[in-house]
Amino acid sequence: MSASLTVPRLNRSALDAARAVAPPVRIVHVGLGAFHRAHQAWYTAHASDAGEWGIAAFTGRSPLAAEQLAAQDGVFTLVERGPEGDRWELVANIVRALPGSDLPAFVALVADPAVAVLTLTITEAGYRLDPNGLLDPADPGTLADIALLREGIADRIDLGRLEPATSLGRVVLGLEARRRAGAGGLAVVPCDNLPDNGAVLSRALETLARAISPELDRWLPTGISVVSTSVDRITPQPTADDRAHAAAATGWTDEAAVVTEPFSDWVLSGDFPSGRPDWASAGARFVDDIAPWQLRKLWMLNGAHTLLASLGSLRGHSLVSEAIADPACRDAVERLWDEDARHLPGVDTDAYRAALVERFSNARIEHRLVQIGGDAATKVKLRIVPVALRERAAGRAAEGCATAVAAWIVAVRSGLYPAPAGSAAGVGTRSLITYLDPVLGADDDFRDLTDSLLTRLGAAITTTQSAPSATRKDTR
Repeated sequence: MSASLTVPRLNRSALDAARAVAPPVRIVHVGLGAFHRAHQAWYTAHASDAGEWGIAAFTGRSPLAAEQLAAQDGVFTLVERGPEGDRWELVANIVRALPGSDLPAFVALVADPAVAVLTLTITEAGYRLDPNGLLDPADPGTLADIALLREGIADRIDLGRLEPATSLGRVVLGLEARRRAGAGGLAVVPCDNLPDNGAVLSRALETLARAISPELDRWLPTGISVVSTSVDRITPQPTADDRAHAAAATGWTDEAAVVTEPFSDWVLSGDFPSGRPDWASAGARFVDDIAPWQLRKLWMLNGAHTLLASLGSLRGHSLVSEAIADPACRDAVERLWDEDARHLPGVDTDAYRAALVERFSNARIEHRLVQIGGDAATKVKLRIVPVALRERAAGRAAEGCATAVAAWIVAVRSGLYPAPAGSAAGVGTRSLITYLDPVLGADDDFRDLTDSLLTRLGAAITTTQSAPSATRKDTR
């Protein structure tokens, strides 16, 4: 189906039928993108009390998603793309779609007592953390926001006029507005792939509040509850072809259509002082200890993606489905999973890795390696390094993790990824591993293993690039 297919836009009758009665805004979201639509918005729309929970969603850097959704009253088509066919539905719980630059609207909504939940999908880099998982005290954007907010709050400037540059600076701006309004407790729910994301966000907000305002600092512990989560649903960035296929299936053009896999998972741990949707009725799980769930997803799914983004791309592949079908990539992933599983007691890793192979092999989900490879250095730090350190502490070689590190180094040296600004000595093996983690950088055995893998990978990649890929296929 051509992307130039001529069909009517999502029409008024379809919008009215999907919307019926607009639910009141009780959730504010930061980071409006495909994943939020396929995950948190989908769960909310499928909750038993969906009619009580509307979402006001703000974009990150680009206003495009807000513009597309606003033209459709927030309604969008979600296409579940399985190996054998598609299932589609209209999702209508985003009742306001706004650009991230509309700070007056954001401030007013977070301060509204009717709003009970603030969710975030701002990516790992959006938290502006240092290597220890703390708010980076040297980050220029964070420093500028602290100065701006400290002065603005002290001088009682209208908060809607302040324009912090970072995502967490904007969150703090909204929280200050809620404090001033005397609104009830707010649950703040990070939905990004950070280990212990609730505790990480809580510490970052406490650091900002302490630096900005004594009143906000005192209010924060009782004013908000930060909920930890594990989120899982493969959702590639939509393409023109995806929108064309959605149009063919539905009979209308939807500029905000999202294509995702049938699988979804959401695990949450924490308090919701002003209530929440009945997400459990849509399949979400609420647990006391989220750590094993977070780490299983972060190390096994996201870690394998990070490995495939480097190694698969270097071996000439464009998609996850192509890379996992390559025996060299599959073997590297399996060895990484062997190491991951040793450090995940209490959760089923065998069934999970079997499900991951099935999900990765779904050739109808065009999950592009270049999309996964963005901010690769941060992802290697979060998804690979923790397991490597555990393996080395246990006296094992950590070859699976070292393969992922070596693939990343080759990708940096080949220009696929930029050299990290913090690697002081350029692209030498020691400097790059030290950038990832000083303990690993000082580990002679791990460094020697990585060097030997670099040689082997280089030879394998050269051989592969000299011939057409045997795994490349039509993914439609």
